[in-house]
Amino acid sequence: MTQLNFSKFPLRPEILENLTNLGYKQMTPIQEQSLGPALKGQDILAQAKTGSGKTASFGLGLISNLKLDKKKPQALVLCPTRELADQVAKEIRRLARMLPNIKVLNLSGGTPIGPQIASLEHGAHCIVGTPGRIGDHLQRKTLQLNGVKTLVLDEADRMLDMGFLEVINKIVSYTPSYRQTMLYSATYPEDIVSLSSNLQKNPVIIKIAETGAQNDIEEHFYKTPLEKKDKLVNDILNHYTPESTVVFCNTKQQCQDLADYLSSKGYAAGAIHGDLDQYERDHVLTLFSNKSLSILVATDVAARGIDIDDLKAVINYDLARDPQVHIHRIGRTGRAGRKGLAFSLVTPKDSFRIENLSDLRKNEVLFDDIRSLVSKRGSQLIPSMTSIRINGGRKNKLRPADILGALTRNAKLSGSDVGKISIFDFHTVAAIKRHKVQQGIDALSDGKIKGRFFKVKTLSV
Repeated sequence: MTQLNFSKFPLRPEILENLTNLGYKQMTPIQEQSLGPALKGQDILAQAKTGSGKTASFGLGLISNLKLDKKKPQALVLCPTRELADQVAKEIRRLARMLPNIKVLNLSGGTPIGPQIASLEHGAHCIVGTPGRIGDHLQRKTLQLNGVKTLVLDEADRMLDMGFLEVINKIVSYTPSYRQTMLYSATYPEDIVSLSSNLQKNPVIIKIAETGAQNDIEEHFYKTPLEKKDKLVNDILNHYTPESTVVFCNTKQQCQDLADYLSSKGYAAGAIHGDLDQYERDHVLTLFSNKSLSILVATDVAARGIDIDDLKAVINYDLARDPQVHIHRIGRTGRAGRKGLAFSLVTPKDSFRIENLSDLRKNEVLFDDIRSLVSKRGSQLIPSMTSIRINGGRKNKLRPADILGALTRNAKLSGSDVGKISIFDFHTVAAIKRHKVQQGIDALSDGKIKGRFFKVKTLSV
């Protein structure tokens, strides 16, 4: 399919200019097929995985249809996890940054509800959030949805897996019946079709085939006894030495146990799962995304919404219960023409899952010999970056450019020595090349950022 420029669609000139500045010059398949119906206000039922560009596909339609002179919720985006809600809210703000006085508010759990209530009192055009927290606000009558024209359910299949159907229906009952409803799902089970029939009217159905990305993935399956799975993960990492790896487990406890095991072996590993509070989850995700951690161990629910550029490898410590989820997991690597690696650990109890996966792929799963794994452990398993925490953030009017300027000016670092800079309300996390990190800390501790001194320290899991 030929990719086209966004100017094909009737977007505002300032939005088109912003897209060019952001590097959104060519549309992905999901954007090309869904943006037209989104702008026309049509309902959409789309199957598209994480990393396909779906946030922009509904985000552009959403912001284009807002009446900016009316500061009341006109769009609602529901997400299964706090991480995904945060990512979606940030992306919509980026897409809308050249529109005057637009307000996008994230209402998710894991953070105090008081500040959210205060923000709602000042109005907002677009609400992004998790079903649980949105439901809390509706119960408290701190959120009004009677002006919502656009409803988006992002990762709808995962919200159903998490048991949110009842609360979703309750939330929808607060919205007008004449709204536009866009439903995005990575997989297409029967309950998604049922949900669509209850919420949508004659939706445009879009399915993006998962083909091209899979061609860039080198996949391996290993048979192993249950008690030797930890050692096998260690052997895989030592043989292939991927710079960044996501390991999937099916339970929260297994996630934490495996991350602890890998840390004891000297790996820079961290876990995210439902037992961690929001700060802990944000902390681990930030370190992994800026290359200060090499390995992230996660459940499927916790990993939804994580979109890491150039992820080198995926390891299925536990096979997914649904073969579609398996395809979704490994599709996080091997993107944009890059090569990816995917490994699956198969125990004697997994025979039915392997059969289901073979049926879906329409070919037999072949197993590799564990004896072929030879330790080559080297520098690639050591994170290339180290993160520092600066005790000042968005509330202190700090911007990434301020941090980069201070590091290049005061610490005499080059731009290539500094990685991702993440600004939070009251602190900032910046990634610096490992061998230059002390140089950066010393300079920031002795110098000023925007005329002020801030405490600085290194971060670890």
